[in-house]
Amino acid sequence: MKVRVGFGLGAGTALSDAGRFGEVVDQLEDGGWDSLWMSERVNGPAPDPLIALAIAAGRTTRLKFGTSVLVVPGRNPVLLAKELATLDRLSGGRMLPAVGIGAPDPLEHQAFGVTREERAALFDEILPLLRALWRGTPVHHDGPRFHLDGVFVEPTPVQDPYDVWLGGIAPSELRRVGRLGDGWLPSFITPDDAAAARPAVEAAATAAGRHIDDEHWGALILYAPDGVPDRLREGLAKRRPDVDITEVVPDSLESLRSTLEAFVARSFSKFVVVPVFDPDDWAKAIDTIGDAVLDLQR
Repeated sequence: MKVRVGFGLGAGTALSDAGRFGEVVDQLEDGGWDSLWMSERVNGPAPDPLIALAIAAGRTTRLKFGTSVLVVPGRNPVLLAKELATLDRLSGGRMLPAVGIGAPDPLEHQAFGVTREERAALFDEILPLLRALWRGTPVHHDGPRFHLDGVFVEPTPVQDPYDVWLGGIAPSELRRVGRLGDGWLPSFITPDDAAAARPAVEAAATAAGRHIDDEHWGALILYAPDGVPDRLREGLAKRRPDVDITEVVPDSLESLRSTLEAFVARSFSKFVVVPVFDPDDWAKAIDTIGDAVLDLQR
Protein backbone atom coordinates (compact mmCIF):
# COMPACT_ATOMS: atom_id res chain seq x y z
CA MET A 1 0.00 0.00 0.00
CA LYS A 2 1.45 3.34 -1.10
CA VAL A 3 0.67 6.08 1.42
CA ARG A 4 0.62 9.55 -0.12
CA VAL A 5 -0.14 12.90 1.50
CA GLY A 6 -1.26 15.99 -0.40
CA PHE A 7 -1.87 19.57 0.69
CA GLY A 8 -5.18 21.27 -0.05
CA LEU A 9 -6.31 24.87 -0.29
CA GLY A 10 -9.89 24.93 0.92
CA ALA A 11 -12.94 26.61 -0.55
CA GLY A 12 -12.38 29.61 1.71
CA THR A 13 -8.75 30.29 0.82
CA ALA A 14 -7.89 33.80 -0.26
CA LEU A 15 -4.54 32.77 -1.72
CA SER A 16 -4.95 34.49 -5.07
CA ASP A 17 -1.80 36.62 -5.14
CA ALA A 18 0.43 35.38 -7.96
CA GLY A 19 3.66 35.66 -5.99
CA ARG A 20 2.43 33.97 -2.81
CA PHE A 21 0.61 31.23 -4.72
CA GLY A 22 3.75 30.48 -6.69
CA GLU A 23 5.80 30.30 -3.51
CA VAL A 24 3.36 27.80 -1.99
CA VAL A 25 3.47 25.65 -5.12
CA ASP A 26 7.27 25.70 -5.17
CA GLN A 27 7.47 24.77 -1.51
CA LEU A 28 5.13 21.80 -1.98
CA GLU A 29 7.14 20.67 -4.99
CA ASP A 30 10.44 20.89 -3.15
CA GLY A 31 9.19 19.69 0.23
CA GLY A 32 8.16 16.16 -0.67
CA TRP A 33 4.40 16.63 -0.74
CA ASP A 34 2.64 14.28 -3.13
CA SER A 35 0.07 16.69 -4.52
CA LEU A 36 -1.69 20.06 -4.43
CA TRP A 37 -5.49 20.17 -4.26
CA MET A 38 -7.69 23.13 -5.13
CA SER A 39 -11.33 23.46 -4.11
CA GLU A 40 -14.13 25.03 -6.11
CA ARG A 41 -16.52 27.66 -4.80
CA VAL A 42 -17.73 30.05 -7.49
CA ASN A 43 -19.16 32.50 -4.96
CA GLY A 44 -16.08 32.50 -2.74
CA PRO A 45 -12.53 33.85 -2.71
CA ALA A 46 -10.80 30.62 -3.79
CA PRO A 47 -9.19 30.77 -7.25
CA ASP A 48 -10.76 28.75 -10.04
CA PRO A 49 -9.26 25.28 -9.54
CA LEU A 50 -8.52 24.41 -13.16
CA ILE A 51 -6.83 27.75 -13.86
CA ALA A 52 -4.84 27.62 -10.62
CA LEU A 53 -3.71 24.04 -11.23
CA ALA A 54 -2.66 24.88 -14.77
CA ILE A 55 -0.42 27.62 -13.38
CA ALA A 56 0.93 25.22 -10.76
CA ALA A 57 1.63 22.56 -13.38
CA GLY A 58 3.73 25.02 -15.35
CA ARG A 59 5.97 25.67 -12.33
CA THR A 60 6.62 22.05 -11.41
CA THR A 61 7.80 18.70 -12.73
CA ARG A 62 6.95 16.25 -9.93
CA LEU A 63 3.96 17.50 -7.93
CA LYS A 64 0.56 16.02 -8.78
CA PHE A 65 -2.66 18.05 -8.82
CA GLY A 66 -6.20 17.39 -7.67
CA THR A 67 -9.58 19.10 -7.53
CA SER A 68 -11.44 18.74 -4.25
CA VAL A 69 -13.92 18.81 -5.72
CA LEU A 70 -14.71 20.06 -9.20
CA VAL A 71 -18.43 20.66 -9.72
CA VAL A 72 -19.76 18.71 -12.73
CA PRO A 73 -23.49 19.58 -13.07
CA GLY A 74 -23.82 22.75 -15.10
CA ARG A 75 -20.67 22.19 -17.14
CA ASN A 76 -20.55 21.21 -20.81
CA PRO A 77 -19.19 17.63 -20.77
CA VAL A 78 -17.24 18.00 -24.02
CA LEU A 79 -15.49 21.17 -22.93
CA LEU A 80 -14.81 19.72 -19.47
CA ALA A 81 -13.37 16.56 -21.02
CA LYS A 82 -11.11 18.71 -23.19
CA GLU A 83 -9.93 20.82 -20.24
CA LEU A 84 -9.15 17.86 -17.99
CA ALA A 85 -7.46 15.94 -20.81
CA THR A 86 -5.33 18.95 -21.68
CA LEU A 87 -4.26 19.47 -18.07
CA ASP A 88 -3.22 15.83 -17.81
CA ARG A 89 -1.41 15.92 -21.15
CA LEU A 90 0.52 19.14 -20.53
CA SER A 91 1.47 18.16 -16.98
CA GLY A 92 2.82 14.81 -18.11
CA GLY A 93 0.06 12.75 -16.48
CA ARG A 94 -0.07 14.45 -13.09
CA MET A 95 -3.75 15.41 -12.89
CA LEU A 96 -6.02 13.81 -10.25
CA PRO A 97 -9.63 14.78 -10.98
CA ALA A 98 -12.01 14.49 -8.05
CA VAL A 99 -15.52 15.59 -8.96
CA GLY A 100 -18.91 16.01 -7.35
CA ILE A 101 -22.41 17.43 -7.65
CA GLY A 102 -21.57 20.64 -5.77
CA ALA A 103 -22.48 22.23 -2.46
CA PRO A 104 -26.13 22.61 -1.39
CA ASP A 105 -25.86 26.34 -1.97
CA PRO A 106 -28.57 28.26 -3.88
CA LEU A 107 -26.01 30.79 -5.12
CA GLU A 108 -23.86 28.03 -6.55
CA HIS A 109 -26.88 26.50 -8.25
CA GLN A 110 -27.55 29.87 -9.88
CA ALA A 111 -23.94 30.15 -10.98
CA PHE A 112 -24.01 26.75 -12.69
CA GLY A 113 -27.52 27.15 -14.06
CA VAL A 114 -28.91 24.03 -12.39
CA THR A 115 -31.48 23.28 -9.73
CA ARG A 116 -30.59 21.36 -6.62
CA GLU A 117 -32.92 18.54 -7.65
CA GLU A 118 -31.38 17.91 -11.08
CA ARG A 119 -27.72 17.81 -10.03
CA ALA A 120 -27.49 14.06 -9.38
CA ALA A 121 -29.08 13.08 -12.70
CA LEU A 122 -26.79 15.46 -14.57
CA PHE A 123 -23.75 14.04 -12.82
CA ASP A 124 -24.78 10.47 -13.62
CA GLU A 125 -25.03 11.36 -17.32
CA ILE A 126 -21.88 13.48 -17.58
CA LEU A 127 -19.29 11.28 -15.85
CA PRO A 128 -19.66 8.31 -18.25
CA LEU A 129 -19.58 10.82 -21.12
CA LEU A 130 -16.23 12.15 -19.89
CA ARG A 131 -14.75 8.67 -19.95
CA ALA A 132 -16.10 8.02 -23.43
CA LEU A 133 -14.70 11.31 -24.72
CA TRP A 134 -11.26 10.63 -23.22
CA ARG A 135 -10.91 7.64 -25.53
CA GLY A 136 -10.43 10.07 -28.41
CA THR A 137 -12.93 8.31 -30.66
CA PRO A 138 -16.27 9.67 -31.91
CA VAL A 139 -18.97 9.55 -29.26
CA HIS A 140 -22.61 8.94 -30.04
CA HIS A 141 -24.87 9.68 -27.11
CA ASP A 142 -28.58 10.42 -26.88
CA GLY A 143 -29.35 11.13 -23.25
CA PRO A 144 -31.89 13.08 -21.25
CA ARG A 145 -29.81 16.28 -21.36
CA PHE A 146 -26.96 15.84 -23.84
CA HIS A 147 -26.93 14.70 -27.47
CA LEU A 148 -23.65 13.97 -29.23
CA ASP A 149 -23.28 12.61 -32.73
CA GLY A 150 -19.66 11.86 -33.56
CA VAL A 151 -18.09 14.42 -31.22
CA PHE A 152 -14.57 13.55 -30.09
CA VAL A 153 -11.86 15.16 -27.95
CA GLU A 154 -8.14 15.54 -28.60
CA PRO A 155 -5.58 15.47 -27.07
CA THR A 156 -6.41 12.50 -24.92
CA PRO A 157 -5.08 12.21 -21.33
CA VAL A 158 -1.66 10.72 -20.71
CA GLN A 159 -3.10 8.51 -18.00
CA ASP A 160 -4.99 5.48 -19.27
CA PRO A 161 -7.25 4.86 -17.51
CA TYR A 162 -7.81 8.42 -16.33
CA ASP A 163 -9.12 7.75 -12.84
CA VAL A 164 -11.83 9.95 -11.36
CA TRP A 165 -12.29 10.24 -7.60
CA LEU A 166 -15.57 10.93 -5.82
CA GLY A 167 -16.41 11.97 -2.27
CA GLY A 168 -19.52 11.79 -0.13
CA ILE A 169 -20.64 9.76 2.87
CA ALA A 170 -24.43 9.58 2.52
CA PRO A 171 -25.80 6.18 1.41
CA SER A 172 -26.73 7.50 -2.04
CA GLU A 173 -23.26 9.02 -2.40
CA LEU A 174 -21.57 5.75 -1.43
CA ARG A 175 -23.59 3.94 -4.08
CA ARG A 176 -22.59 6.57 -6.65
CA VAL A 177 -18.90 6.09 -5.82
CA GLY A 178 -19.27 2.37 -6.43
CA ARG A 179 -21.23 2.80 -9.67
CA LEU A 180 -19.17 5.57 -11.22
CA GLY A 181 -15.99 6.35 -9.28
CA ASP A 182 -12.44 5.04 -9.48
CA GLY A 183 -11.54 6.18 -5.97
CA TRP A 184 -13.18 7.45 -2.79
CA LEU A 185 -12.02 10.64 -1.05
CA PRO A 186 -14.57 11.47 1.67
CA SER A 187 -14.37 14.28 4.22
CA PHE A 188 -15.83 14.83 7.70
CA ILE A 189 -15.57 11.12 8.46
CA THR A 190 -13.81 9.15 11.18
CA PRO A 191 -11.48 6.27 10.32
CA ASP A 192 -13.96 3.81 11.85
CA ASP A 193 -16.83 5.28 9.87
CA ALA A 194 -14.81 5.12 6.66
CA ALA A 195 -13.94 1.47 7.23
CA ALA A 196 -17.58 0.68 7.98
CA ALA A 197 -18.79 2.47 4.84
CA ARG A 198 -16.27 0.96 2.45
CA PRO A 199 -18.19 -2.32 1.98
CA ALA A 200 -21.19 -0.33 0.71
CA VAL A 201 -19.01 1.25 -1.97
CA GLU A 202 -17.51 -2.11 -2.89
CA ALA A 203 -20.94 -3.76 -3.06
CA ALA A 204 -22.22 -1.04 -5.40
CA ALA A 205 -19.12 -1.44 -7.58
CA THR A 206 -19.60 -5.20 -7.76
CA ALA A 207 -23.26 -4.78 -8.67
CA ALA A 208 -22.19 -2.48 -11.51
CA GLY A 209 -19.55 -4.94 -12.73
CA ARG A 210 -16.72 -2.73 -11.53
CA HIS A 211 -13.80 -2.86 -9.09
CA ILE A 212 -12.11 -0.04 -7.18
CA ASP A 213 -8.36 -0.45 -6.85
CA ASP A 214 -7.07 -1.14 -3.34
CA GLU A 215 -4.83 1.93 -3.69
CA HIS A 216 -7.77 4.25 -4.37
CA TRP A 217 -9.16 4.76 -0.87
CA GLY A 218 -8.40 7.97 0.97
CA ALA A 219 -9.71 10.90 2.96
CA LEU A 220 -9.69 14.68 2.89
CA ILE A 221 -8.92 15.93 6.38
CA LEU A 222 -9.52 19.50 7.52
CA TYR A 223 -7.00 20.73 10.08
CA ALA A 224 -7.84 23.50 12.57
CA PRO A 225 -4.85 24.31 14.80
CA ASP A 226 -6.40 27.65 15.80
CA GLY A 227 -9.80 26.20 16.61
CA VAL A 228 -12.79 25.20 14.54
CA PRO A 229 -14.75 28.22 13.28
CA ASP A 230 -18.31 28.53 14.53
CA ARG A 231 -19.80 28.30 11.06
CA LEU A 232 -18.05 25.01 10.37
CA ARG A 233 -18.94 23.70 13.81
CA GLU A 234 -22.61 24.54 13.31
CA GLY A 235 -22.70 23.04 9.83
CA LEU A 236 -21.09 19.83 10.96
CA ALA A 237 -23.45 19.57 13.94
CA LYS A 238 -26.32 19.43 11.44
CA ARG A 239 -24.54 17.05 9.11
CA ARG A 240 -22.93 14.77 11.69
CA PRO A 241 -24.68 15.27 15.04
CA ASP A 242 -23.36 11.90 16.16
CA VAL A 243 -19.67 12.88 16.28
CA ASP A 244 -17.49 15.28 18.21
CA ILE A 245 -16.05 17.75 15.71
CA THR A 246 -12.45 17.09 16.80
CA GLU A 247 -12.93 13.48 15.67
CA VAL A 248 -13.22 14.66 12.06
CA VAL A 249 -11.38 18.01 12.18
CA PRO A 250 -8.09 17.55 14.09
CA ASP A 251 -7.06 20.60 16.11
CA SER A 252 -3.42 19.72 16.83
CA LEU A 253 -0.48 18.19 15.00
CA GLU A 254 -0.67 15.18 17.30
CA SER A 255 -4.34 14.53 16.52
CA LEU A 256 -3.73 15.10 12.80
CA ARG A 257 -0.94 12.54 12.85
CA SER A 258 -2.96 10.01 14.84
CA THR A 259 -5.94 10.47 12.49
CA LEU A 260 -3.85 9.67 9.44
CA GLU A 261 -2.31 6.68 11.22
CA ALA A 262 -5.78 5.40 12.08
CA PHE A 263 -6.85 5.65 8.44
CA VAL A 264 -3.70 3.83 7.31
CA ALA A 265 -4.39 1.06 9.82
CA ARG A 266 -7.76 0.60 8.09
CA SER A 267 -6.18 0.34 4.61
CA PHE A 268 -6.82 3.91 3.49
CA SER A 269 -3.74 5.41 1.90
CA LYS A 270 -4.37 8.65 -0.03
CA PHE A 271 -4.82 11.84 2.00
CA VAL A 272 -5.33 15.55 1.53
CA VAL A 273 -4.66 17.82 4.51
CA VAL A 274 -6.55 21.12 4.28
CA PRO A 275 -5.98 23.95 6.78
CA VAL A 276 -9.33 25.45 7.84
CA PHE A 277 -7.85 28.96 7.88
CA ASP A 278 -5.22 30.51 5.63
CA PRO A 279 -2.09 30.69 7.83
CA ASP A 280 -0.36 34.01 8.39
CA ASP A 281 2.90 32.37 7.35
CA TRP A 282 2.36 29.82 4.59
CA ALA A 283 5.96 28.63 4.50
CA LYS A 284 6.04 27.92 8.22
CA ALA A 285 2.65 26.19 8.18
CA ILE A 286 3.56 23.92 5.27
CA ASP A 287 6.87 22.95 6.88
CA THR A 288 5.27 22.37 10.29
CA ILE A 289 2.50 20.15 8.95
CA GLY A 290 4.91 18.38 6.65
CA ASP A 291 7.28 17.56 9.51
CA ALA A 292 4.35 15.94 11.34
CA VAL A 293 2.94 13.75 8.56
CA LEU A 294 5.11 13.39 5.47
CA ASP A 295 7.20 10.58 6.93
CA LEU A 296 4.03 8.44 6.71
CA GLN A 297 4.55 8.28 2.93
CA ARG A 298 5.92 4.96 1.85
